[in-house]
Amino acid sequence: MPPSLASRPASGFRRPALRERWRRALNDHTVPAQRSLMAAWLGFGCTFGAARLITHGIRGGWLPWGNISAGRTHLHHYNFGIATLAGIGLVAVRGDDAYVGHPGIGALYGAGSALIADEFALLLDLKDVYWARQGRISVDVSLGILSALGLYLTAVPFWHEVTKVTRDHLQGRPADAA
Repeated sequence: MPPSLASRPASGFRRPALRERWRRALNDHTVPAQRSLMAAWLGFGCTFGAARLITHGIRGGWLPWGNISAGRTHLHHYNFGIATLAGIGLVAVRGDDAYVGHPGIGALYGAGSALIADEFALLLDLKDVYWARQGRISVDVSLGILSALGLYLTAVPFWHEVTKVTRDHLQGRPADAA
C-alpha cells in the first residue's frame, strides 16, 4: 500500500505525521529550559562523536584533510571549544531574551563543552597525550554514555511520551487515542 494511503484510515481522517506528533509531545511535556538542556546534551554527544571520528580519520589517513594550523602552530579542537564557550558566555552576560535559554544556544554550549572535554588530558598535563592507549576507549565510551544519559534524564516524561506516540503511530492509532 502506498505510504499516502497507509496514513489515512477508511474514515478519511488524516493521521498527523510522526514528526508533528513528536513536536506536540515536545511542546506538551517539556519547558523551554528542558528543551535547551536537551539541545546542550545532544550538541555535546554529537560534537564529541564527530570530533573523535574526524581525529581518527586524520590520524588514520582516510580523511582527505589534515590538522588545522595557524602558521606552524597546530590548533587543537579545545581552542574552538573555548572560543565557542566564550561567545556563549557573552550571549549569557548580555542577557537578550530571544537568545537566553534558546535550544540553539544550548546546542552550541554542549558542542563547545565537548570540544574541550575531548582534549581535557592535554589541558591538564599540557602534553599532547591524546593518542595514548591507556584509558582512551573507556573515556570515549564513558562520555558517550554520559551524554546519552544526560539527554534522557533532562526530560524523562518527554521521552516516555515520544515512545508512546511512536508506538501509537506505528500501530495506526489516531493522535489522541488512549
